[in-house]
Amino acid sequence: MERLLIFAHGSADEAAQAAADEVAELIKAFIAFRGGCRWALAGGRTPQPLYRALARRDDIAWEQVHFFWGDERCVALDDPQSNARMVREALLDHLPVAATQVHVMETWRGGGGAAAAHYEGLLGRVPLDLVLLGMGADGHTASLFPGDGALACGSGLWVSEAKAPAPPYERLTLSVAALRAAREIRFLVSGADKGPALAQVVAELSTGQALLPAAQVALGRATTWHIDAAAAAQLGPDRARS
Repeated sequence: MERLLIFAHGSADEAAQAAADEVAELIKAFIAFRGGCRWALAGGRTPQPLYRALARRDDIAWEQVHFFWGDERCVALDDPQSNARMVREALLDHLPVAATQVHVMETWRGGGGAAAAHYEGLLGRVPLDLVLLGMGADGHTASLFPGDGALACGSGLWVSEAKAPAPPYERLTLSVAALRAAREIRFLVSGADKGPALAQVVAELSTGQALLPAAQVALGRATTWHIDAAAAAQLGPDRARS
């Protein structure tokens, strides 16, 4: 049975700040008890306020954190649509981290599975300590889209090529198996357009029949969700804590 903990906040900025505070405490706990933290970051617009909040923290031993990505668009590193560029500008450029701590998805290694295989080698099949995820209005998370073949790779692959329904179409993504293996998973979701998918995820988890990618990641394990009031509008009052 999944352990689904949903915190509803008044605004997207409040949700991002609360998630940032929790992520900071988790990172510090992993450093204290495991000697470091392997964190997979989310892309897109939603987590940018979270990253900016963390960039202002001076109470984290950032030199003990290794940064990975949950997914990446197959674009140049300096492209405005690059997840790596967004995280660098919002977070990493403001932290005392070395290049050896930052493990971007090298999408330029080309198709045919070469880039995916290289990143899987970097991960080393060692479970990530922390994964930050978002969710799209269609229920996708990372670059795991409904109906895409990346969902069907099972436990055999931890990194897969993926196809998005909108450009940039070519993606690289961690698999459901890799995400589910993480020690801690935190979702950050905001916007009224995400409400129907979020309600469907909750319904699917209650029945144990996960169809949406976000539900497949959350099925049978603990996940915590920080959402704004707009995304929470279609949930019953007993499903979210404020």
